[in-house]
Order: sequence, then structure tokens, then C-alpha cells
Amino acid sequence: MKPAIRALADAARQLAAVSDTARLDAEVLMADALGIERDRLLLAPPDGAVPPRFAAMIARRAAGEPVAYITGRRAFWNIELGVGPGALIPRPDSEVLIASAIEHFQGREGPRRILDLGTGPGTLLLAALDVWPLATGVGIDSSAEALDFARANADRLGLAPRAELRLGDWAGGLAERFDLILCNPPYIADAAELGPGVAEHEPAEALFAGAEGLDAYRVLAPQLSGLLAPGGLAAVEIGSDQADRVAALLTRDGLGCALARDLAARPRALLLTAE
Repeated sequence: MKPAIRALADAARQLAAVSDTARLDAEVLMADALGIERDRLLLAPPDGAVPPRFAAMIARRAAGEPVAYITGRRAFWNIELGVGPGALIPRPDSEVLIASAIEHFQGREGPRRILDLGTGPGTLLLAALDVWPLATGVGIDSSAEALDFARANADRLGLAPRAELRLGDWAGGLAERFDLILCNPPYIADAAELGPGVAEHEPAEALFAGAEGLDAYRVLAPQLSGLLAPGGLAAVEIGSDQADRVAALLTRDGLGCALARDLAARPRALLLTAE
């Protein structure tokens, strides 16, 4: 048996107690340690010795640290983002916001101005700018650490000339209307239990939003209608059990509202439109 295959099996056993995706975690970390893609690792495992740093990576994962923080990167939509402590790790569930925006603008000119509220490492803004090469956008976040990642990602992806990144509290001070607004706010109730390593490692301000998980939506509610251009779309991520409560908050100024579901058919975003 090749050393890499043996090491993967051992690592998966070590991680089984802390991860529901132990084998996948081990494969991603092994590929990163070897400097190859996971597909290549699976299809043609190398014959050489396992890099010494792989054991340290598995130890970090066994202690609960997220895989993305260990590798320093995470794929999202069609881009790859650098991530680390202080920046919320992009989740596949959030891709429904980009998919919904593509559907909204299908058959007509795409958005020219994009706003990402709570941009983190630039996740939604940079993915959208990659989709619409004529667009420019603004990403706002209250975390200087997260914005450092966003700026580095924008530079690496060649999107920095089209992405303005600001330190701020939601949309405070903006006097402009945007064709597309994207927002993945914190929406977890303070007392909710999360998966292993999430609350311990990811920034609390990007996760938790008061006793009901609705505090951020209450701040956003009076701002959205003044920011959204006619014919535009605001795609706002929600918790799977929050659709009705958040819709009641965000549609109070007459915005139209539709629900988008993620790949598991769970409610995942509200799609808000203005006449």
C-alpha cells in the first residue's frame, strides 16, 4: 500500500470523533500537504513519503480547527478565496445568492453596481464581480481582519480595480442605489449550538445575532429599500427556520419578496425586489 493511502486511512480514523466528513477532511489536507489537487491524489496517489507537515495538519483538525483555516483557502462559486482566523469561512449554502442573482438578470444587462454587506473575505462581492466583468462594487465589513483577507483576495483574483472595500457598520453613510445587493449577515441565535470548531474558531460577530438571531435583520430592514435600484435584486441569506420572521422585517417598506432554497431544499435566502 502506498504511504499516502495508508496515512489517509489512519488520519480518517483519527478525525472520525470530531468530523462528519473525516475522510474528506483527510484527503483535502493530504492534497494540500503534497501541493496537488484532491482529484489527482485520488486518481494517482504519489509513491513518495508523506510530507511531515501532514501529521501536524491532522492534529490541528483533530483539535477542532476548520480545514479552511489549516489550508488557508476555500473554494466558492468559481473562485478560490484565502481565509483564516478573523474571517468567516465561505459555505456552499451561500452560493444560492449568486445563483439567484444570475437567474434574476438572465436575458438582460447584468448589474453594474454591486453592494456586499458583511463581505468577510470578499466572498459574495468577488464571486459576483467574477460573473459580471463590467460591474464594479462595494464590500463593507466591520472587521479589519476580514477586510485584510478581502483585499488580498481581490488583488490575487485581479478584481481589486473594481472592488472598493470599506470598514463600516452595514450601509451606514452610503447614499447610492445598487443593482445588486448581497448580504450574508450573522443569523444564529446566541444560545444555539454549532458544529465542532465553528464557535471556537470563527468570528462570533459573523455568526451570532442576538437571542433570536434577528438583530442584524432589524438593522438592515430600514436601509434596504433606499439602497436598491429599480429592477434590482437584494439577496439576503437566512437561517432555514427564519423565512417568515425575516420577510416580515425586510418587506415593511414595500419590497417584493421571494424565497430561494439551497441544494438541500432548505429555505436559504430572501430575494427582495423594488419596482
